[in-house]
Amino acid sequence: MSIWGKILGGATGFALGGPIGALLGALAGHAVDKMAGDARTADAEAAGDDGAEVRADAGTKQIAFTIGVIVLGAKLAKSDGRVTPDEVSAFKEVFQIPPDEMKNVGRLFNQARKDARGFEPYAKQIGRLFRDNPAVLEELLDGLFHIARADGRVSEDELAYLEQVAGLFGFNEADWGRIRSANVGPADGDPYAILGVNHDDEDAAIKAAHRKLVLENHPDKLVAEGLPQEFIDLANDKLAKINAAYDKIRKARGQA
Repeated sequence: MSIWGKILGGATGFALGGPIGALLGALAGHAVDKMAGDARTADAEAAGDDGAEVRADAGTKQIAFTIGVIVLGAKLAKSDGRVTPDEVSAFKEVFQIPPDEMKNVGRLFNQARKDARGFEPYAKQIGRLFRDNPAVLEELLDGLFHIARADGRVSEDELAYLEQVAGLFGFNEADWGRIRSANVGPADGDPYAILGVNHDDEDAAIKAAHRKLVLENHPDKLVAEGLPQEFIDLANDKLAKINAAYDKIRKARGQA
């Protein structure tokens, strides 16, 4: 079964629980009493209740990641009050959706867009699921940036939304600055900002920062997490950008 078929199957939604499970349950039309239980879980997570440890296998995490992009992408589309054809096309680029599943994915996108809960509980749940692998969360943010800049610019409302999502994922201000620079900076953007280092840092510190980013963002690590191929492709592009920034700094310092 494809990941899209798994996403829209009821069992996975309830295995996930929380707001994502409740959303899937609502879409699948499951019994009201089951939905009530999931709604209570969702409310607890929205309030920041970490009492219950999140346990999910690799397959469930893959589906949670995919749902996270769809849901947070839908909320992103609402953040500036309009949904452009370019954004829809970019969403289809992030996920190469089979034609026979397009209608179902569209239903999920619209269900998430209409959901009154807001984006926060979804971002919190995704953040908890992948708290031990921030590279996965960063790839999700990169996918959202790809959608946001599809119309040629990332609006202030979209940036504010993405910054809030980054914070709920557990990224600090320095991390956010680096992620933002890599996604919305000019083509010849500051390579130091892309690596998250200062212009006056020692060569050793810059080398260490580069190595850390390469290890964290290597596509093989995302393959091991079972992420969709589209995100492996995005990771390859990001790794190339990281390496290019490091090469640019080395050349500027006469090390090439």
